[in-house]
Amino acid sequence: MAEAHCGSLTDVPVTADPAEAQAAAAAMVVGLAHDFHKARVDVIWDPPQDPGSWTAQITMATSPANTIGQTTS
Repeated sequence: MAEAHCGSLTDVPVTADPAEAQAAAAAMVVGLAHDFHKARVDVIWDPPQDPGSWTAQITMATSPANTIGQTTS
């Protein structure tokens, strides 16, 4: 099942580099998955297709429980 999230990252300045914005977006997804579903997820970014727009694959984490909040970018 695919879902989309589109929006802004209010804690990231407009002048931030893409890696910083992706890290903030991944942290938001990891936090939401944990808070609402008690699930651990990994965020893996796809190669960029359009400037300023990114797509990531979100999968259930296979890592041990003590790594909650870590993401792959």
